[in-house]
Amino acid sequence: MGSALGIFSAFGLSASAGLNAYIPLLVIALTARFTDLIKLNSPWDALTSWWIIGLLVVLSLVEFLVDKFPVVNHINDIFVQSVVRPAAGAIAFAASTNVISDVHPILAIGLGILVAGSVNLVKSAAVRPAVSAVTGTSGNVPVSVAEDATSTTLSVLSVAAPAVVGILLVLLGTWILYYFFLRTPDEKD
Repeated sequence: MGSALGIFSAFGLSASAGLNAYIPLLVIALTARFTDLIKLNSPWDALTSWWIIGLLVVLSLVEFLVDKFPVVNHINDIFVQSVVRPAAGAIAFAASTNVISDVHPILAIGLGILVAGSVNLVKSAAVRPAVSAVTGTSGNVPVSVAEDATSTTLSVLSVAAPAVVGILLVLLGTWILYYFFLRTPDEKD
C-alpha cells in the first residue's frame, strides 16, 4: 500500500504545482525539514536547505502577488509559468515518489511535467481567460485566491493524507468519465 500512497502523493503534489508552482515545493521542503512524514533522498534533499526554503517563500509571494493583477497574470501564466509550473511538477513528483517507491526518475519527471502542465494549460488557456471575459477581469482575484487555497490544501493533503488524494482522484475521474462520456443526450441539454 505504501507505493500506491506515494503515487497518490506524487500526483497530488504535481497537480497542485499546475496551479501554483512554488506552494507544493515549499510544502515538501518544510515537511521534510520539520517532520518525519517525508525524508527526501539525494538530490531532492537540497529542498530542505534554508536557502532553498527562503527562495521558495519569496517566489511564492511573488507569484501570489503577480497573479492578482489583470493582464499581468495572463502574461505571467503564458510566458513564465507555462515553463515553471511543469518543471515544479516534475520536481514535486520525482522527489515524492523517490521517497516511497522505486519509480524510475525519468518516468517520474515525465509524469510530473504531464500532470502539472495539463493543469496549468487548463488554468491559463481556458479557465482564466473565460473568467476574465465573463467578469471583465473582476473575477481574477477571487479565482486566484481559490487556486492558491486549492494548491495549498492539495499539497498538504498529498503529504499528510495521500489516501484522501487517491479518493479525490477516483471521484474526479468518475465524474469526468460520466460528464463527458456516459451522460445520455437528454442529460446533456
